[in-house]
Amino acid sequence: MDVELRHLRYFVAVAEELHFGRAAARLHMAQPPLSQAIRRLEAAVGCSLLTRTSRSVRLTPAGAAFLERARRTLRTVEEDIHEARSIGLGQAGRLNVGFVGSGMLTTLPGILSRYVAAFPAVQLQLHESFTARVIAGLLGGEVDGLVATPMLSEPYVAVLPSDHPHAGDSSMSVAGLADTPFVYPPRQAGARAFEKPLALCEEHGFRPRVAHEASHWLTILRLVGAGLGVSIAPACVRNIATADVSCVALREAPVVSELEFMHRVGEHRPIVHAFGQIATQG
Repeated sequence: MDVELRHLRYFVAVAEELHFGRAAARLHMAQPPLSQAIRRLEAAVGCSLLTRTSRSVRLTPAGAAFLERARRTLRTVEEDIHEARSIGLGQAGRLNVGFVGSGMLTTLPGILSRYVAAFPAVQLQLHESFTARVIAGLLGGEVDGLVATPMLSEPYVAVLPSDHPHAGDSSMSVAGLADTPFVYPPRQAGARAFEKPLALCEEHGFRPRVAHEASHWLTILRLVGAGLGVSIAPACVRNIATADVSCVALREAPVVSELEFMHRVGEHRPIVHAFGQIATQG
C-alpha cells in the first residue's frame, strides 16, 4: 500500500487527540473509515503505531517517532505548496532587473519602491549598465526578440556651463550649440541613445565635435560645469544639476528621450509580468 498524505493527516489527528471519535470529528469524517485508514497505515509501516483499549488510545514507541516525521512531512509539503503557489503568482523567486543610470533620475526609484512593497518575498537583483549591455543581457539566449513597453518620454535639454550666453534663457535653438565642443556619452553605451540627440543637431545643419566622453550623466554635468563643453541630455538631468550648470529647454526639438520596460518575446514567468505591471502602470 502506498502511504498517502491523507493517511498522515489522519494519524496526526488521532495521535494528538488520543481518541478516535474526537479525531474523526476534527477531520469531518465518520469514525469507521478513520479506524480502517489507520490500520492500513500500520500495515504499510509494518508495525503498530497505536495501542488501543476500550478506554484509551496511546502511542507506541514507533508511533511517537512516526508522529514527529509525519508532522515534518506535512509541514514540508505545505511549505512547498505555498512556495510553488507564490512563484506561480509572481510573488516569490529571483528577479534580475537591468537598468540605465538615467532611469534613477526619473520614475525608476518609485517603481522599485512600489514593487518591493508589493512583493517582499522576491529576491530583487539590480544591475546598472549601459542601454546596449542591458539589451545584450536580455538577448543572452536564443530568443526571438524583445518586447518594449513605453514608460516615460521626456524632451532633451541643452546642458550649458553657467557662464554660457544662453545659460539664463528659458529656451534656445539647437543651432545655438553649433561650433561648441560637446561632452557626450560613448557610442558603446547604446547606438540609439547616442544618435538621437545628434540627429537634432543634424536637423539644424551641424554635427557636433565630441571633445570629451563620459559614461555617467553626473560626470558629464561636472565636466560641462568646468567649462569643457556643452551637451544635450534628457530633461531628467535637471535633478542632479548643480549651480555651475544650466539646463535649457530646446525649441523645435521633436525627438524625445524614452524610458522603456523591455522583456523577451515569449516571456511567461509571472514574476516578470508582475514587475511589468507596476513599471508601466504610470
